[in-house]
Amino acid sequence: MQLLMTTDAIGGVWNYSLELCGAFGAHSIRVALAVLGGPPSNAQREQAGRLSNVTVHESSFRLEWMTDPWEDLARAGEWLLSLEKMTGADVVHLNHLVHADLPWQAPVMTVGHSCVLSWWAAVLGQAASAGPGPEWDEYRSQVTRSLQAASCVVAPTEAALSELDRLYGPFRRAAVVFNARDRRQFTAGHKERMVLSAGRLWDRAKNVEALASVAPGLSAPVFVAGQAQSPDGNTATFSNVTLLGPLDSAALASWYSRAAIYALPARYEPFGLTALEAAMSGCALVLGDIGSLQEVWGPAARYVHPEDHDCLRDTLNELIANDSLRKRSAARAMARARQFTPARQARRYKALYQDLLGLQDHPRWKKPG
Repeated sequence: MQLLMTTDAIGGVWNYSLELCGAFGAHSIRVALAVLGGPPSNAQREQAGRLSNVTVHESSFRLEWMTDPWEDLARAGEWLLSLEKMTGADVVHLNHLVHADLPWQAPVMTVGHSCVLSWWAAVLGQAASAGPGPEWDEYRSQVTRSLQAASCVVAPTEAALSELDRLYGPFRRAAVVFNARDRRQFTAGHKERMVLSAGRLWDRAKNVEALASVAPGLSAPVFVAGQAQSPDGNTATFSNVTLLGPLDSAALASWYSRAAIYALPARYEPFGLTALEAAMSGCALVLGDIGSLQEVWGPAARYVHPEDHDCLRDTLNELIANDSLRKRSAARAMARARQFTPARQARRYKALYQDLLGLQDHPRWKKPG
């Protein structure tokens, strides 16, 4: 089977895409991976190059959440349609929120990893209707038209899907597929009394400022990995924490392995791949008390309100001081994390593709797995 999949090289969508594409190899699914939002790094190119079933097609077209993207997205649509024709794609799998309403020949699935309007409501505490100004009307219009045209809309949690449906629905069909990581990439090493966080530091949804605020009152240092400069050129700055900068996968895995605690007091996080990576590395989790993270982790994590800095400080200090409590918390997180496997994720997507194509009984789907 031939798949056309879009991705970007900016955040977690890249790791999501490569993990899924790698698992598709066991199902003889070939992927033409179309990169939007800017070209991948050399390390990302090497990562994709290790997957024999993946061919990467690069572009610099802006994504829908970037500044003034619409002319770029129109050109991107023409490029994607040409890739569909060139590759003979059986299914189009979009990992961004527009372009499902193009005149595709194949059925189209859109996976909603996040959106501006739900981000605005969660991060700035305002209803989406009172949030972004008129400059976001085109975004709302195009995303609504695209998602309603998609053959299927997928999200990584019920909480995220509910928000997409509320803001842009109704949809023709919808499904939830949890994200995944290969736990073989992560190890639990000798744990040091440190707190680690990772992600796009410029994104207020990650709430790194909360960690910076409480760091002076903690009995362990705080380290934060990630890109501080946003795509529009602004740079986030934080005091009281050690900034590690953007790290490649191997370097970040090394920090996970050493860290006793992973903190993500997020205001908005549709799934949270970094928390999954940290849990696979034996970290105790302290997460923002929001519906999506509760859905993923249940009792396997500790939760704090994103704006309750006193609770964040006290929860972290409790885990830092109590080795047995921290180890029990880490063990619960690791056990939960092992349920989110790439093989399970790939089987779920394969079943959705089968349904879209009506090929459940086709001989080429008779392979095991």
